[in-house]
Amino acid sequence: MSLKLAAATVLALTVSSEALAAGQLPRTVVPVSYDISVKPNAAAKTFTGTETVVVDVKTPTDSIVLNAAELSNVAATFDGKPVKTAIDEAAQQMTVTLPARASAGRHTMTFAWTGKINGSAAGLFSIDYTNVDGSPGQMLATQFEAPDARRFAPMWDEPGLKATFKLTATVPAGDLAISNTPAVSVTKQADGSQLYRFAQTPVMSSYLLYFGTGKLDRKTVKAGPTEIGIVTRKGVVDQGDYSLGAAKNLLGYYNNYFGQPYPLPKMDMIAGPGSSQFFGAMENWGAIFYFENEVLFDPKRTTESGRQRIYTVVAHEMAHQWFGDLVTMAWWDDLWLNEGFASWMETKATADLNPQWQARAAAIISDREQAMGIDATAATHPIVRHVETVDQISEAFDGITYAKGQAVIGMLESTLGPDVFRQGIRSYMAKYKYKNTQTDQLWAELSKAWGKPVAEIAHDFTLQGGVPLVTLTGARCEGGKTVATLTQGRFGLDAASKAPQTWRVPLVVATLGGGQTSTIVRGAAGTQVSVPGCGAIVLNHGKGSYTRVMYDDATHAAIVRDYTKLDLEDRLGTIADDYALARGGYQDLSRWTAVLDRIGAGASPLEWAAVTGEMAGLGGLYENTPLGDAIDAKSRTLLSPVLQRLGMSAKAGESILDTNLREGLVGRLGAVGDPAVVALARADVPKLASNPTALPPATREALLSTYARNATSADWDTLLKLQQAERSPVAKNRLTTLLGAAHDPKVAQRAFGLLEGTTLSEPQRASLLASLGRSQPDMAFDWAVAHRALVDSFVEQSSRAGFVVGLGAGSNDAAMPGKIQAYADKYLPEGSRGGAKRALTTIATRKAVADRLRPAVSKWLGM
Repeated sequence: MSLKLAAATVLALTVSSEALAAGQLPRTVVPVSYDISVKPNAAAKTFTGTETVVVDVKTPTDSIVLNAAELSNVAATFDGKPVKTAIDEAAQQMTVTLPARASAGRHTMTFAWTGKINGSAAGLFSIDYTNVDGSPGQMLATQFEAPDARRFAPMWDEPGLKATFKLTATVPAGDLAISNTPAVSVTKQADGSQLYRFAQTPVMSSYLLYFGTGKLDRKTVKAGPTEIGIVTRKGVVDQGDYSLGAAKNLLGYYNNYFGQPYPLPKMDMIAGPGSSQFFGAMENWGAIFYFENEVLFDPKRTTESGRQRIYTVVAHEMAHQWFGDLVTMAWWDDLWLNEGFASWMETKATADLNPQWQARAAAIISDREQAMGIDATAATHPIVRHVETVDQISEAFDGITYAKGQAVIGMLESTLGPDVFRQGIRSYMAKYKYKNTQTDQLWAELSKAWGKPVAEIAHDFTLQGGVPLVTLTGARCEGGKTVATLTQGRFGLDAASKAPQTWRVPLVVATLGGGQTSTIVRGAAGTQVSVPGCGAIVLNHGKGSYTRVMYDDATHAAIVRDYTKLDLEDRLGTIADDYALARGGYQDLSRWTAVLDRIGAGASPLEWAAVTGEMAGLGGLYENTPLGDAIDAKSRTLLSPVLQRLGMSAKAGESILDTNLREGLVGRLGAVGDPAVVALARADVPKLASNPTALPPATREALLSTYARNATSADWDTLLKLQQAERSPVAKNRLTTLLGAAHDPKVAQRAFGLLEGTTLSEPQRASLLASLGRSQPDMAFDWAVAHRALVDSFVEQSSRAGFVVGLGAGSNDAAMPGKIQAYADKYLPEGSRGGAKRALTTIATRKAVADRLRPAVSKWLGM
């Protein structure tokens, strides 16, 4: 999901109307309002539709171009007169040829068509599942982001072409239908079916329209004037109580933060019992769609980390109701305005409303590291990136857009201050509500609030890829202050990402037990800094800025000496930076191991979570080698005592962070074959055959993962029987994925047979093959290439360009890069090779890091 631009080009880029025009529809005709009527035939996997569209002809024209895909039997009129239509399936566009030149002004068009109900989440799709009582169930839902509203109806399917929508739907008797707005009437028809008419939406983008129906339950709460609903399959609506409570609290928080009250009369959260390769939840305005595991809390199965994830996903999607829905990016170049901001807002809201979770600190070792891991390789790209093709739109939904976008927003809030930053956001929302924007319009409002030009800093982080590296040298105490020199470079894991580049880096520098100062590190020349106090000096105090930091020998020794006195955020940042700097070849691994030696029994669970993740990453570099085996042994030695102190069972009143750490430790120790953990998994998982909730929620997922990774052929048979018997869609989907997780290639091989059968749904087959890609990348890639047509039949179209090439990204076989390149050359258009480039970069970077670290790792392990 990346589009590489040269740094100089990126820095010069402004998102002009000319740039935005590439790959988009003509602006000669634009929509004003849609009135759409659909009638699904779920058994036939088809639906019929009609619509009336009021359009505004800006320039007299003989033809009109709009979007359409997988629509047939199309008939159309313009101002009541029949017109000819032609669909270009490759371009996903329909051309309407008019009998006479249309004059400027408003006109009316009508369309009638037949559409397809898909088996995976694109356009109108179906989800088949088993009800609580064992009977078959089916839900219909829509997924339109990014370019799939055109599979539902002929539309000007671009975020910048907003209009109002009225939806009418005919559904079977007894079905509940849901859309963005409340139903204004439900009328029983002569054949027993029901005709739902929904109220008109506000002006919005086509990708935010939603329709869903099925035998569903709905439960509601009120938050001021807004009705919040949870919509589920029959029998599980009470599992939505947690999300209803979260949404009620979050709505008040967001109304206050944005200064614009939520504008719709209701906000439904629809729980779909399925899965997707592309997304877990979607922010349709007033009708947010989630897959069940992202919104339903099952106290008998959901882990504590799963409960917290539900909260953050709800927080993310609700943030979109403002950033994305009320104010929308003009084109996919600025997707980060939606996703980066919602990612930042989910953490901010979660931290403010659930301080015991320490969400801001946790983000340092999760979201921040995810962003920098991509951004420090040749696969990086600017946050604001030029997008033209459908595949490039899909590629834009990646860690740079989400996690780096989140980190940059957080850095700007830290630099401006929370109150000034919020003032700018409120101004932006008020000025552009119901409109479309580009990134510089956000910078303008923040600049007004700050009184200084935000764009000077922001452009450095959004119009070029890469991670800054600030290095401290020459620290000395002078008159009760610490004086030091800060120099700027670039952090990278490969040669391309180490090319010289500069930023204006906001930075807070502090002394332990002293004071702090704020500065901006500019250019390649050194920046002098003076900080009150003469204790250990801490760069990027609080870790608010998006940068790596590195110390000279004396200052790093002071950090190690006083490590336990640092704030939690600084401890976590030190662990992460030292590990990354060793991987990049900037400093020896011994600095990281010295910090590890300072993490004791009383350390924060988040510190041990960071170590657990880093040991997993280190082991992955040398998997299936003697060095990898030694790292696994070291992991067992290092982490087993921590788990022993926690105990295998959750204790009443224990810290939520302890609960999460236990889950992570069990999972990691199980992955490295810890005998006690593996034995426990082998003893307990088969109990699910007689009791589907036999495993304690706190360690359920970790024990299942352990069992699956270490599975024998007999264990795999047990997993398959559990999967076949399971009625919970969430649990069934999870067990499906685990069937591809075996470390033993002979056991994993058996899962490929399921991909060629008919017992799994399309999304389940995609998730199983993705799981095989993680456990057996070479086998998975080769199988997918040999069965390319079959893979295309169950992978969502938006994910196809990156799916097969991504399967091979975990391979250490020297032949894999050539195979990926050959596949891309043969099957992927030039503009659709972002996924292939990322896979190749991942392989090359992993090899470079492994080679770089091998001597130091061997020395640490005494080999």
